[in-house]
Amino acid sequence: MNVMSYNIRLNTPSDGDNAWPNRKGWVVDMIKFYQVSILGTQEVLPDQLEDLKKGLPHMTQIGVGRKDGKSGGEFSAIFFDTQQYKMLNSGTFWLSETPEKPSTGWDAALPRICTWAILKHKSTKRTVVVMNTHYDHIGQEARVESSKLLIKKSQELSQNGKYPVILMGDFNTQPQDKPVQILNEYYQNTRQISLTNPLGPIGTWEAFDYNSPLDTHIDFIFTYGYFKVLRYAHITEARGQKFPSDHLPVFVELQ
Repeated sequence: MNVMSYNIRLNTPSDGDNAWPNRKGWVVDMIKFYQVSILGTQEVLPDQLEDLKKGLPHMTQIGVGRKDGKSGGEFSAIFFDTQQYKMLNSGTFWLSETPEKPSTGWDAALPRICTWAILKHKSTKRTVVVMNTHYDHIGQEARVESSKLLIKKSQELSQNGKYPVILMGDFNTQPQDKPVQILNEYYQNTRQISLTNPLGPIGTWEAFDYNSPLDTHIDFIFTYGYFKVLRYAHITEARGQKFPSDHLPVFVELQ
């Protein structure tokens, strides 16, 4: 299974040449090129969601807006290849003390969500839980508590480990920081267990700066359960010294 986590950068005219209308076809082309079967996206506004749905007709989208649980605010949408997978269940919870309703948790600046789906592979009949999230960029306590909540929810959704889990997203925190260390107690970081040497720089955030040192690693794909990580990469696709987003996509081939 080819899995990608990608913060596509919200659509804002202030990005100038890097604004979404100049990138949307490029983003879709990358997803298709890597034959992604499960995709987790972050910072997706409703108009961007429609562009992705049009560009990826072989995939189905799951998720709601973080502001109101409907179409308001950013989506952390999951896409999956309908030729390969059947959806058994799906939902969204908020990263807060009241995860069942739209809310802002702890010291977070904004409401944050996790979108999840339980997918069954059509040929192997195997079931996998997929979770996609975007942590708060301000609240340190919120990031720590979000990691604890994700582990709890992962256990619930996987029926206490009956099903394997893929967790991905923009965690706004680096490998050495406490939120990731908490996740490492339950999940495996796919970069660390790849059977081949990871490709690309350490970092995943470049802020549209072609000369970025790319040493800030805040986007991850984690797994729980038995997976082999056959390939891992931070994709550095660029054209004319420009990137298709201010984050690099994280790509893994899992077995």
